[in-house]
Amino acid sequence: MKNSGCVYPNSTTSDDEGVTVASFYASRYPHSTEEEWRRRIEGGQVLLNGLPASPDDQLTRGDCLLYHRLPWEEPDAPTDFATLFEDDDVLVLSKPSGLPVLPGGFFLENTLLHLVHERYGCTCSPVHRLGRGTSGGILFIRNALAARSLAKAMFERRILKVYLALASGTEMPDAFTVHAPIGPVPHKLPVTVNAYRPDGRPSTSHVRVIRRLPDKNAALLEVTLPTGRPHQIRIHLSYAGYPLVGDPLYRPGGIPRAEGVEDEWTTTPGATGYLLHSWKIRFPHPAMREEIEVVSPPPALLDPAEAWNP
Repeated sequence: MKNSGCVYPNSTTSDDEGVTVASFYASRYPHSTEEEWRRRIEGGQVLLNGLPASPDDQLTRGDCLLYHRLPWEEPDAPTDFATLFEDDDVLVLSKPSGLPVLPGGFFLENTLLHLVHERYGCTCSPVHRLGRGTSGGILFIRNALAARSLAKAMFERRILKVYLALASGTEMPDAFTVHAPIGPVPHKLPVTVNAYRPDGRPSTSHVRVIRRLPDKNAALLEVTLPTGRPHQIRIHLSYAGYPLVGDPLYRPGGIPRAEGVEDEWTTTPGATGYLLHSWKIRFPHPAMREEIEVVSPPPALLDPAEAWNP
């Protein structure tokens, strides 16, 4: 589908004094060349302090720039999501695999955030993130009071998140914990991705085997996260030697796959193909002062109560 376009604001600082508008955008957003930015500016897509900008206009501190990105065709994504819990303060939603949570890259309106704003209003925002290929429960706040309360709970690690994952291999211990720091490392597209990095942010995942599937060389795992780094489960299981079945990005060791890939889009963080589900969320309700636990029914291939059949 073609979206309605987007407006991106920027404000200049003293470091931008004397820089031209075209140079500002080319250095700030190098996904496009300066010549491409010049064409956009000449086409009237950039306003400088409310007026159409020229590519060679020189900037001063405190200038306001608005880039009007023209409507574009977004990739298809599933747009059906279920509401698992709802009151005046919070929402717990079940996100389908393949739907991004936030705008980014080619996605703007085919995102969970946009769909939630359409259904519940623009005060809603997610407390945590799920990868595009991850399905299941995600917690949203609906007002400022809930935002402050749950941000504090998240910082104090009082929000429990339990996932189901289909991992490669069957030789892992019945239960184990992964401590592997996570941070940005060089990549092709985008130029950095989160992965195992010795000097990265401390990260912990507790893993329990639910079922081993020797005929598939796979195992159904329960993963509990005290911390929540981007792509943490994918990174930690690959670091431990058991990458998610079908994960196109992370290889054993917790580092991104790059060699032997002809289509670099298949190894972006948003690429799908793995099976990972946000199963249970427990959080202190910001108004009721009690713990709320919500369970998101998993797909059949990740359901602990089902026999595993492809």
